[in-house]
Amino acid sequence: MELKLRIIEAGYKAVEELIKVAEDKIITGDDTDLTADKLKNAAATKRLAIEDAFQILNRIELEKELINGESKTKESSIKGFAEGRSR
Repeated sequence: MELKLRIIEAGYKAVEELIKVAEDKIITGDDTDLTADKLKNAAATKRLAIEDAFQILNRIELEKELINGESKTKESSIKGFAEGRSR
């Protein structure tokens, strides 16, 4: 259990680092000229950092729910067995 909590904490730290990558400016205004290819790669890197951060956060939430014994199912307890299974 303690190991999972340490992994969750490391996940939050990883998300913070990915946020820093996503927040970095692509065009800084200095004398270096960025080619279209470099701009495209920088934008793709930012997109990937954002997607990875969301995936990590989703997994963290799932693991926290498992640790706390919560379930992600949203079926109402009012529904009967057949009503919950009919679609």
